[in-house]
Amino acid sequence: MFYSLSGHLEPPSSPMLQRRTGTPRRGATTQRTIAGQQCRPVLTRALAVIEAIAGVKQPVALVELARRVALPPATVYRLCQRLEDDGYIVREGGSRRYALGARLMRLGIAIMRAGGASSVRHDILKALVERIGETCNLTMLAGSDVLYLDRVETRWPLRLSLEPGSRVPLHCTASGKLFLAFLPKPARNTILDVLPMPAHTPRSLTDRLSLERDLNRIARRGYSTDDEEFLAGLIAVAVPVTDSSGTVIAAVACHAPVARLNLKSAVAAVPLLTAAAAKIAATFVD
Repeated sequence: MFYSLSGHLEPPSSPMLQRRTGTPRRGATTQRTIAGQQCRPVLTRALAVIEAIAGVKQPVALVELARRVALPPATVYRLCQRLEDDGYIVREGGSRRYALGARLMRLGIAIMRAGGASSVRHDILKALVERIGETCNLTMLAGSDVLYLDRVETRWPLRLSLEPGSRVPLHCTASGKLFLAFLPKPARNTILDVLPMPAHTPRSLTDRLSLERDLNRIARRGYSTDDEEFLAGLIAVAVPVTDSSGTVIAAVACHAPVARLNLKSAVAAVPLLTAAAAKIAATFVD
């Protein structure tokens, strides 16, 4: 019970008391939420920023990032500066749009390879190599590059060595074109607007119109090829690894010298690659 200004007892539910104590306004609640977020340790806030960047499919602007983590833009800017200095995030094209950096990618690979699921994926790739007889790998999209997560080499002496953690271009590799083909249109355009497309071989696609035609074909048929576009004498085919919502999260690819395997024969292995991709998809937790 509470006393009113007149000296009478007022119950807690009294309208008079409610008028004096007041119901929190929306603005005041928001301010308290932001204040509470600012009271979190710096490490917790930095991790929240990293999680927010990782949670979108394209570089995210500072204002949007601040909204996602419920912190003032000035605070998020300072956190991003520190994370950028340490190599955990990068600014795309010098703008204030942020994406995950190389150091964080390396950390992610190390975590994935240290987990029990990593050995399961490796065994799936190993079994695939035994069936096809050529090198197979697991890749993911990393900014404007393809990042190798795992790889099992063929026993043949003539082969290309690319260790996990290696990066290759998007526009002229089977995995890279696959990722571009299945990205949402806005995210794809964001990458293509700034993506360099140098000629690695005479067969490389070096203009956007030709590349987009190829990406449309890839999206329709469900797999991607590299017909000596990245390295002369080397062909490849890649299929998507999808999560439960159908989003492409990785790719399984096979490549070989044309002296041993022509592109038509590589495409004939797509069902084997697709089956392996489905098994690998089951090792990723949504």
